[in-house]
Amino acid sequence: MSRDAAQRPSAVARCVRALLAVALAAVVAVAVANIVTVTATRGNVHTVSQVAAELADAPADAVVVLGASVHADGTPSDILADRLEVAVDLYKAGAARAVIVSGDNRSSHYNESDAMKAFCVEAGVPSEDVYVDRGGVGTYESMYRARAVFGAERIIVATQAYHLYRAMFTADCLGMETWGVACDKGAYDNQQMYSAREVMARAKDFYAALLHLPVDTAGETVSLTDSGDMR
Repeated sequence: MSRDAAQRPSAVARCVRALLAVALAAVVAVAVANIVTVTATRGNVHTVSQVAAELADAPADAVVVLGASVHADGTPSDILADRLEVAVDLYKAGAARAVIVSGDNRSSHYNESDAMKAFCVEAGVPSEDVYVDRGGVGTYESMYRARAVFGAERIIVATQAYHLYRAMFTADCLGMETWGVACDKGAYDNQQMYSAREVMARAKDFYAALLHLPVDTAGETVSLTDSGDMR
């Protein structure tokens, strides 16, 4: 074997180097997405009272509550109940004219958004001011549909802090004026898992939002001037 042939990288070595380069690029892409998402939105996280004061003369079109798990009996999990309680507080404080509850209802045996509406109504929000979005299968979809289906241009997003940055960044990229209110009221089961999963979810939605990837809404439209009970 010649000296040149001996020094030439083997096919295996070239494959390993290529894989390492791809892995490094993926890590950088995820890191950039997370850093930009958080830094771009962190300054727009407020309390209920702060948002209510800022929007006293011009309330937002809606509070958008992002779905989370519900129990078998239809009651919200702790993490979802906290989101809904904050949304109710925002509505009652006059910060928004309506509440959009956006959840996953892909199965006939599992319905987040109807359970969310029931919670808000029981807490004192008029039923006609609570709009059910049954197509909110993910954060990007919920934000996209808030604009495309419900026509919302100015929204308050209600969810926990770890999740809030992604939702606000998406809404901003989709052209909505956005305020965020963190709904953390204590420790949650599996929080470490949620936070770890959020790292990849931020990357996915970051690039989807930058590219304005379309969501199939099947031409569905809902006016926030009509009653939420019409859905």
